[in-house]
Amino acid sequence: MRSIWNGAISFGLVSIPIKLVNATENHSIHFRQIHLADGGRIRYRKVCELDEEEVQGGEIGKAYEDADGTMIPITDEDLAQLPLPTAKTIEIVAFVPADQIDPLQMDAAYYLSANGVPAAKPYTLLREALKRSNKVAVAKYALRGRERLGMLRVVDDVIAMHGLLWPDEIRAPEGVAPDGDVTVRDAELDLADALMDTLGEVDMDSLHDDYREAVEELIAAKASGETVRPAESGDAGGGKVIDLIAALENSVQAAKKSRGEEGAGAEDKSDGEMADVHPIKKTSGKPTGKSSAQTTKKSTTAAKKSTPKSTGAKKSTSTTKKATGSRSTAKKTTTKTAAKKQTSSGGGTGTKKTASSRKRASA
Repeated sequence: MRSIWNGAISFGLVSIPIKLVNATENHSIHFRQIHLADGGRIRYRKVCELDEEEVQGGEIGKAYEDADGTMIPITDEDLAQLPLPTAKTIEIVAFVPADQIDPLQMDAAYYLSANGVPAAKPYTLLREALKRSNKVAVAKYALRGRERLGMLRVVDDVIAMHGLLWPDEIRAPEGVAPDGDVTVRDAELDLADALMDTLGEVDMDSLHDDYREAVEELIAAKASGETVRPAESGDAGGGKVIDLIAALENSVQAAKKSRGEEGAGAEDKSDGEMADVHPIKKTSGKPTGKSSAQTTKKSTTAAKKSTPKSTGAKKSTSTTKKATGSRSTAKKTTTKTAAKKQTSSGGGTGTKKTASSRKRASA
């Protein structure tokens, strides 16, 4: 790989000659501007505003524009006379835990290559010290005419440097957060956690730029004269009010289905149809959702089955009432019969007594 900067790492009194190599590359597809009428290239020309003549690169310098529009010329000689200790040196100023570096500060990444055989030993010393300490080095360096901030860390067996933005270049996130108080329910957090667990981890090497591949296929098709079919436009759903719980549940099911997990499609509905949503509640033995409906159906069925038994109970009650009525009727009949007997018995005695009285009276 071609180096873009040569210098040294200043590690206390240790100097490590190094070469700076780009650690990243841009694979974006770049387009040219053309004239739609004839397909000719559109080029930019540098023209002086005063005489309206095109100016060549050797005639172009740099200047600072003041607030009132005045141009203050600055030459390369002016800049070269400025004190810049890091012009050819990556000066390590501190070693800190990696979590103290705000990811917002991350900029371009570079590999630091040992420049020559004498640099191998101090280079390895710094690399192993960084590994054992679990820290990163904060450094200053100069590149492309300005001093920059950097972070050194170990990647495999190489020291890598990330360009960092200066702390005052990070804007405060004022007015970015949602307005007003937004409450998130425990059920929503539980589903979000479930979705995170289902998605799990990913092999970063497996990720690729789908859009760039589609553009490459489009270019190849047009170059060969093939007809390009328009891609199906997906519904981004922007501006729609969504059911967050349903969206999370569907996301979990879709993630499980994409990973081939068993039972992933059990709750899936037809395309475009939202799945049934069953709110998650903390219960004490009470069924919810479908299980509740099934329990209700079972209870209804059981009640219907028990209806004949209750009819039988009514019959037995009626029979009991009839039996009781018969017994009471029998008792009444017996009582009446006994009364008649007593009446007839009592009547005979009275007659005998009357006849006897008559005989005494005639005598």
